[in-house]
Amino acid sequence: MCLAVPAEIKSIEGHNATVDYGGVSRSANISLVEAKVGDFVIVHAGYAIQVLDREEAEKTLELFRQLLAQEPSGA
Repeated sequence: MCLAVPAEIKSIEGHNATVDYGGVSRSANISLVEAKVGDFVIVHAGYAIQVLDREEAEKTLELFRQLLAQEPSGA
C-alpha cells in the first residue's frame, strides 16, 4: 500500500521541479503532468503522477497533521 503526501511545486526547470513537503525539498520529474509553480502534486518514484486541487491538497495535509499529533512521543 502506498501513502501519498501532497507536495507543492516551488520551481520548475525543464521537466524537473523542486517540490516542497512541508519544509523538505525534493526534485521531481513533471513530464507526466501539466503542472505549474504553486500546484500541488502527488509524486511516485520521482515522477509527479497527479496534480491536486489546492483545497483537496490542503485538506489532505491537515489530516496528516492531525494523525501525527495523535502519535505518542518516540513512536
